[in-house]
Amino acid sequence: MMKAVCVFAGARSGRLPAYAEAARELGTDIANRGLGLVYGGGSIGLMGHAANGALGCGGSVLGVIPRALATSEVMHTGLTELVVVENMHERKAMMAARSDAFVALPGGLGTLEELFEVVTWAQLGFIHKPVGLLNVAGYFDPLLLLIDHAVQEGFIAEQHREVLVVASTPKELMGALLARSLLIGTDRFSAALT
Repeated sequence: MMKAVCVFAGARSGRLPAYAEAARELGTDIANRGLGLVYGGGSIGLMGHAANGALGCGGSVLGVIPRALATSEVMHTGLTELVVVENMHERKAMMAARSDAFVALPGGLGTLEELFEVVTWAQLGFIHKPVGLLNVAGYFDPLLLLIDHAVQEGFIAEQHREVLVVASTPKELMGALLARSLLIGTDRFSAALT
Protein backbone atom coordinates (compact mmCIF):
# COMPACT_ATOMS: atom_id res chain seq x y z
CA MET A 1 0.00 0.00 0.00
CA MET A 2 1.34 3.40 -0.95
CA LYS A 3 1.94 5.76 1.98
CA ALA A 4 4.62 8.17 0.74
CA VAL A 5 5.87 9.47 -2.59
CA CYS A 6 9.44 10.58 -3.20
CA VAL A 7 9.64 13.63 -5.47
CA PHE A 8 12.87 14.32 -7.35
CA ALA A 9 13.11 18.02 -8.16
CA GLY A 10 15.77 20.63 -8.47
CA ALA A 11 16.66 23.89 -6.78
CA ARG A 12 15.67 25.86 -9.88
CA SER A 13 12.19 26.65 -11.16
CA GLY A 14 13.01 26.58 -14.87
CA ARG A 15 12.01 28.89 -17.69
CA LEU A 16 8.26 28.17 -17.86
CA PRO A 17 5.82 29.07 -15.06
CA ALA A 18 4.09 25.75 -15.85
CA TYR A 19 6.93 23.86 -14.13
CA ALA A 20 6.38 25.56 -10.77
CA GLU A 21 2.61 25.25 -11.13
CA ALA A 22 2.90 21.52 -11.78
CA ALA A 23 5.26 21.07 -8.80
CA ARG A 24 2.76 22.79 -6.48
CA GLU A 25 -0.12 20.78 -7.96
CA LEU A 26 1.80 17.55 -7.46
CA GLY A 27 2.46 18.38 -3.81
CA THR A 28 -1.20 19.30 -3.35
CA ASP A 29 -2.42 16.12 -5.04
CA ILE A 30 -0.11 13.93 -2.95
CA ALA A 31 -1.39 15.55 0.27
CA ASN A 32 -5.04 15.42 -0.82
CA ARG A 33 -4.69 11.67 -1.38
CA GLY A 34 -3.51 11.29 2.22
CA LEU A 35 0.05 10.43 1.17
CA GLY A 36 3.29 11.83 2.56
CA LEU A 37 5.79 13.65 0.37
CA VAL A 38 9.49 12.81 0.66
CA TYR A 39 12.01 15.07 -1.08
CA GLY A 40 15.42 16.70 -0.89
CA GLY A 41 14.62 19.22 1.85
CA GLY A 42 15.18 22.46 -0.08
CA SER A 43 13.08 25.62 0.10
CA ILE A 44 13.89 26.87 -3.40
CA GLY A 45 13.09 25.87 -6.96
CA LEU A 46 10.70 23.08 -7.84
CA MET A 47 11.67 21.34 -4.59
CA GLY A 48 10.23 24.20 -2.59
CA HIS A 49 7.11 24.46 -4.75
CA ALA A 50 6.28 20.76 -4.34
CA ALA A 51 6.83 20.86 -0.57
CA ASN A 52 4.79 24.03 -0.15
CA GLY A 53 1.95 22.56 -2.22
CA ALA A 54 1.70 19.61 0.16
CA LEU A 55 2.17 21.69 3.31
CA GLY A 56 -0.52 24.13 2.15
CA CYS A 57 -3.04 21.27 2.29
CA GLY A 58 -1.91 20.06 5.69
CA GLY A 59 0.16 17.23 4.19
CA SER A 60 3.11 15.50 5.78
CA VAL A 61 6.48 16.41 4.21
CA LEU A 62 9.82 14.78 4.98
CA GLY A 63 12.93 16.57 3.74
CA VAL A 64 16.33 14.88 3.58
CA ILE A 65 19.22 17.26 3.00
CA PRO A 66 23.00 16.85 3.08
CA ARG A 67 24.77 18.92 5.73
CA ALA A 68 26.70 20.85 3.05
CA LEU A 69 23.41 22.14 1.58
CA ALA A 70 21.68 22.83 4.90
CA THR A 71 22.21 26.58 4.92
CA SER A 72 19.55 29.06 5.89
CA GLU A 73 19.12 29.96 2.22
CA VAL A 74 18.44 26.42 0.99
CA MET A 75 17.01 24.29 3.80
CA HIS A 76 13.21 24.36 4.24
CA THR A 77 12.49 25.14 7.88
CA GLY A 78 8.73 24.56 7.83
CA LEU A 79 8.58 20.83 7.14
CA THR A 80 6.88 18.10 9.13
CA GLU A 81 10.26 16.39 9.48
CA LEU A 82 13.73 17.41 8.31
CA VAL A 83 16.70 15.04 8.43
CA VAL A 84 20.24 16.32 7.87
CA VAL A 85 22.57 13.61 6.52
CA GLU A 86 26.27 13.59 5.75
CA ASN A 87 26.23 13.10 1.97
CA MET A 88 24.19 12.53 -1.18
CA HIS A 89 24.41 8.74 -0.89
CA GLU A 90 22.79 8.80 2.55
CA ARG A 91 20.18 11.25 1.28
CA LYS A 92 19.12 9.03 -1.63
CA ALA A 93 19.15 5.88 0.49
CA MET A 94 16.90 7.44 3.13
CA MET A 95 14.55 8.95 0.56
CA ALA A 96 14.18 5.56 -1.13
CA ALA A 97 13.67 3.71 2.14
CA ARG A 98 10.96 6.12 3.30
CA SER A 99 9.02 6.10 -0.01
CA ASP A 100 6.66 3.75 -1.81
CA ALA A 101 6.84 5.46 -5.23
CA PHE A 102 9.01 7.98 -7.07
CA VAL A 103 8.19 10.97 -9.27
CA ALA A 104 10.66 13.07 -11.25
CA LEU A 105 9.70 16.63 -12.07
CA PRO A 106 11.45 18.58 -14.82
CA GLY A 107 14.98 19.27 -13.64
CA GLY A 108 18.67 19.18 -14.26
CA LEU A 109 21.50 16.72 -13.83
CA GLY A 110 20.75 15.87 -10.19
CA THR A 111 17.11 15.11 -10.94
CA LEU A 112 18.04 12.98 -13.94
CA GLU A 113 20.64 11.09 -11.90
CA GLU A 114 18.11 10.33 -9.15
CA LEU A 115 15.53 9.22 -11.72
CA PHE A 116 17.88 6.89 -13.55
CA GLU A 117 19.16 5.40 -10.32
CA VAL A 118 15.70 4.28 -9.17
CA VAL A 119 14.74 3.10 -12.67
CA THR A 120 17.92 1.00 -12.68
CA TRP A 121 17.10 -0.36 -9.21
CA ALA A 122 13.65 -1.36 -10.48
CA GLN A 123 15.12 -2.95 -13.62
CA LEU A 124 17.51 -5.01 -11.47
CA GLY A 125 14.77 -5.99 -9.02
CA PHE A 126 16.35 -4.13 -6.08
CA ILE A 127 13.10 -2.22 -5.54
CA HIS A 128 9.51 -2.98 -6.42
CA LYS A 129 8.08 0.52 -6.35
CA PRO A 130 6.51 2.52 -9.19
CA VAL A 131 8.53 5.26 -10.90
CA GLY A 132 6.85 8.19 -12.62
CA LEU A 133 7.87 11.03 -14.88
CA LEU A 134 5.81 14.23 -14.81
CA ASN A 135 6.24 15.37 -18.40
CA VAL A 136 5.17 19.00 -17.97
CA ALA A 137 4.95 20.93 -21.26
CA GLY A 138 6.75 18.07 -23.03
CA TYR A 139 9.93 18.70 -21.03
CA PHE A 140 10.95 15.04 -21.03
CA ASP A 141 10.05 14.35 -24.69
CA PRO A 142 13.72 14.37 -25.85
CA LEU A 143 14.68 12.03 -23.00
CA LEU A 144 11.85 9.64 -23.83
CA LEU A 145 12.97 9.64 -27.48
CA LEU A 146 16.48 8.70 -26.34
CA ILE A 147 15.15 5.89 -24.13
CA ASP A 148 12.99 4.57 -26.98
CA HIS A 149 16.03 4.76 -29.28
CA ALA A 150 18.02 2.71 -26.75
CA VAL A 151 15.21 0.10 -26.82
CA GLN A 152 15.30 0.01 -30.64
CA GLU A 153 19.08 -0.37 -30.60
CA GLY A 154 18.91 -3.26 -28.15
CA PHE A 155 20.40 -1.56 -25.06
CA ILE A 156 17.19 -1.43 -23.02
CA ALA A 157 14.70 -4.31 -22.91
CA GLU A 158 11.12 -3.32 -23.75
CA GLN A 159 9.84 -4.55 -20.38
CA HIS A 160 12.37 -2.32 -18.63
CA ARG A 161 11.18 0.70 -20.62
CA GLU A 162 7.74 -0.04 -19.19
CA VAL A 163 9.06 0.57 -15.66
CA LEU A 164 8.66 4.30 -16.29
CA VAL A 165 5.11 5.67 -15.93
CA VAL A 166 4.72 8.92 -17.88
CA ALA A 167 1.94 11.51 -17.64
CA SER A 168 1.61 15.23 -18.31
CA THR A 169 -0.50 16.21 -15.27
CA PRO A 170 -0.05 15.47 -11.56
CA LYS A 171 -3.51 13.92 -11.15
CA GLU A 172 -3.04 11.62 -14.14
CA LEU A 173 0.41 10.58 -12.97
CA MET A 174 -0.63 9.93 -9.37
CA GLY A 175 -3.61 7.86 -10.55
CA ALA A 176 -1.32 5.78 -12.77
CA LEU A 177 1.25 5.32 -9.99
CA LEU A 178 -1.42 4.17 -7.53
CA ALA A 179 -2.69 1.66 -10.11
CA ARG A 180 0.88 0.47 -10.77
CA SER A 181 1.42 0.14 -7.02
CA LEU A 182 -1.53 -2.24 -6.80
CA LEU A 183 -0.16 -4.22 -9.75
CA ILE A 184 3.26 -4.45 -8.09
CA GLY A 185 1.53 -5.64 -4.93
CA THR A 186 0.18 -8.65 -6.84
CA ASP A 187 3.71 -9.52 -8.04
CA ARG A 188 2.59 -9.44 -11.71
CA PHE A 189 4.76 -6.38 -12.29
CA SER A 190 7.84 -7.96 -10.72
CA ALA A 191 7.39 -11.08 -12.86
CA ALA A 192 7.20 -8.90 -15.97
CA LEU A 193 10.64 -7.45 -15.21
CA THR A 194 12.44 -10.79 -15.39
